[in-house]
Amino acid sequence: MKFSDKNPELGALYGSHLATVTARHDHALEQAGASHAVIYSGDPKLAFLDDYHHPFKANPHFVGWAPLVALPFSYIVYTPGETPVLIYYQPHDYWHVVPGAPDGYWTGHFDVRIVHATDEVAAHLPADREKCIAIGEFHDESLAFGIERINPTTAINILHYARGVKTEYELAVMRLAAERGAAGHIAAEAAFRNGMSEFDIHRAYCEAVSHTDPELPYGNIIALNEHGAVLHYTDLDREAPENIRSFLIDAGAQVHGYASDITRTYSNGDPRFQDLIERMNTMELAIVDKLHAGLDYRDLHVATHTMLAEVLVDTELATGNPDTLLETGVTSAFFPHGLGHLLGIQVHDVAGHQESETGGTIDPPSGHPFLRLTRVLEEDMVLTIEPGMYVIDMLLENLRGTPAESHVNWDTVDWLRPFGGIRIEDDVRVRADGHENLTRDAFARAS
Repeated sequence: MKFSDKNPELGALYGSHLATVTARHDHALEQAGASHAVIYSGDPKLAFLDDYHHPFKANPHFVGWAPLVALPFSYIVYTPGETPVLIYYQPHDYWHVVPGAPDGYWTGHFDVRIVHATDEVAAHLPADREKCIAIGEFHDESLAFGIERINPTTAINILHYARGVKTEYELAVMRLAAERGAAGHIAAEAAFRNGMSEFDIHRAYCEAVSHTDPELPYGNIIALNEHGAVLHYTDLDREAPENIRSFLIDAGAQVHGYASDITRTYSNGDPRFQDLIERMNTMELAIVDKLHAGLDYRDLHVATHTMLAEVLVDTELATGNPDTLLETGVTSAFFPHGLGHLLGIQVHDVAGHQESETGGTIDPPSGHPFLRLTRVLEEDMVLTIEPGMYVIDMLLENLRGTPAESHVNWDTVDWLRPFGGIRIEDDVRVRADGHENLTRDAFARAS
């Protein structure tokens, strides 16, 4: 019940959420000079030269309206001032399981119209297609039913920018996603402590969160030993290594399409590596404590590099003052990715670089091209904080022959290499004068 669309606590918040969604679409339609929005859920994609469909991934704009992540060939039709129409595709099919009868806290907010074939959809769309905009991915133009304005930039910019701020309903769903993800992490750590392979740790995680692989918000990163230095490691070795030294897990879960994104790193008994994990954990919490509305996330990212420089020096991985370690590229070699990103229906949620609702781009700071969030933070944004430290030889070798080389303690790097790296990641809600740590709260509830 808790994770279903019959959860009464979510139902109590859903009406207000829908009011916010409709208000955003009112504004988008007005600015786009249109009268109706037609949001398409999407359709499964066929594998090349095969009759096998790739797992279906619903249009996030559609999911923002209703908790329907497994409903292809369906449409929401919104006209300001009117009840939204949900064209609910329920085919006659004996090859596959078809969607059941509409049921859940969301049904009373829509004029639900069931269709059994796509050629029945047109009758439920506005007659004047010239006054419509369509939002979604249309590989088959016939599924747009003559609507020519597809994903107009004016409307999309408004909707994407607004999605950065979450409603109370969305925050409640994301707390549940964090809770589900924390349960998976606890199960995965236990599997690691029992000496299991990456593949079997992954299976333990999926069982704990009750997800198949396609239901995960992203491919789990289950990395033992030096695999932790591969930022997006997803190979999942079937055999456990003879000597298990460390475990980095970056894995999330979803509820109604909203994701959690959590990373933890563990030592298998090495006290020195455990001390380094604890230093990184302390640093990550200190970064989280700096969050508040009005903070420029770019400044927080750069401040993180200063904090990391201090850790590198204290743990004898580097020498020199923080400014020098930043300027020479030492911190970027150990920590090459961004501090975090917006989180929501999409793991890397949209508009992280968007300047305003009219568009524009806020570039990352010089020397930090992979930062996915460059906006000034607003209340009720949800984002990740995920500092890391890794031995990535191709990056560290680039420091050879430069002024940075003398600042790296290569003997300590050699010690750290078999452990791969460390990343600690929490999902955090921004408040006016602080934050709510969805991840830490979820782990606390599970303990």
